[in-house]
Amino acid sequence: MMMELPYAVTTIIKSLNEAGYEAFAVGGCVRDSLLLRTPGDWDITTQATPEEVKRIFKRTVDTGIQHGTVTVLIDKEGFEVTTYRVDGEYEDGRHPKEVSFTASLREDLRRRDFTINAMAYHPDTGLVDLFDGIGDLEKKRICCVGDARERFTEDALRILRAARFGAQLGFSIEEKTRKAMRTLAQRLSMVSVERIYTEFRKLMETDYPEYLFITVDTKVFEVILPELAGRMAQEEVRERLLAQLKNSPKELYVRLALLFDACLDVPQEEKKDATGKLLRRLKTDRETIEIVKTLVSLAQEELPAEELAIRQFLSRYGEAMLGRFLMMREVNSGKSFGEQRLLASRIMQRGDCVTVKGLAISGAEVMDLGVKQGRKVGEILNRLLNEVLKTPELNEKTRLVEMVKQWIE
Repeated sequence: MMMELPYAVTTIIKSLNEAGYEAFAVGGCVRDSLLLRTPGDWDITTQATPEEVKRIFKRTVDTGIQHGTVTVLIDKEGFEVTTYRVDGEYEDGRHPKEVSFTASLREDLRRRDFTINAMAYHPDTGLVDLFDGIGDLEKKRICCVGDARERFTEDALRILRAARFGAQLGFSIEEKTRKAMRTLAQRLSMVSVERIYTEFRKLMETDYPEYLFITVDTKVFEVILPELAGRMAQEEVRERLLAQLKNSPKELYVRLALLFDACLDVPQEEKKDATGKLLRRLKTDRETIEIVKTLVSLAQEELPAEELAIRQFLSRYGEAMLGRFLMMREVNSGKSFGEQRLLASRIMQRGDCVTVKGLAISGAEVMDLGVKQGRKVGEILNRLLNEVLKTPELNEKTRLVEMVKQWIE
């Protein structure tokens, strides 16, 4: 089985071979290549120790040297080269207490999470598949290497990663692996919320967001989002949310808003604050918090197919939020909002003023007309904007100046 490797990867492998060490491309890059997907990055595993790797290559960075990883720089691109290793005891459910280097590729591959991620490839000798990763790719299933309970006990984040890989690839989860997920779900509480959210976010951005319900059935969801677990247990809520997620675009903010709107067990007027609190607990970034909070607050709002209503929405929330809002409303209602999209497109193409910055008069010019108090200037600009939103053709400097003069008088 032949696989095309980037020139830099082949160069690194052959340089290590010429120095007397085994070396292979390994893990996700091999899996993705076999699936005819473009790998996000290329990892290399080798017999050489980090010190030996650094002697062979002129430009390296110690990115994870305590775990045997050195980044080799080829031109301006970095490639992680990791020494064959055997992990010691896992004390925190995520990181091994110690790492031992080994000369055996088999020992290195057997410590990995899933069979489809435990394959290696050499440009001359081909594929190394010791745990039937090819078979599981053909069966389209996620299966742990060896004993699933042992793999999940070593690293609890793998429990969520199983669902995430399933969602990304559209694969089922092998029965023993699935059973171990459910048995050991509570171990996820040992993992940092940042790492949990990273996996959860990746799952929600896939072509198969309905795999979220694998986390529900295996009790993993209760550990990630206990605030939503009660509503998620209700069949009616689950069925409706499942339909919404399957019909939603691959847009993280919209999917999170759909989830929180459906499953937060608080009155509608309290959902915005509850959403913000939950996302802060997950330690998400500020942009995500603000966008999802806003979408949840708008979840039940209507937007008439009228230019004034759309200009007012654009003025308050912006063009990007309008697009997300219409996505969410279409999924929620099952109706098309094509007319609203068309009107919004016309408004933007015409260049209608929808913000204070777009006014044909500035704050400094308002002050030149005799308004000295800063707060009053802001009030006048907002008042002008409200008039321009109603009547776009008013946005001419002479007309706005005249309006300001009248208000001052």
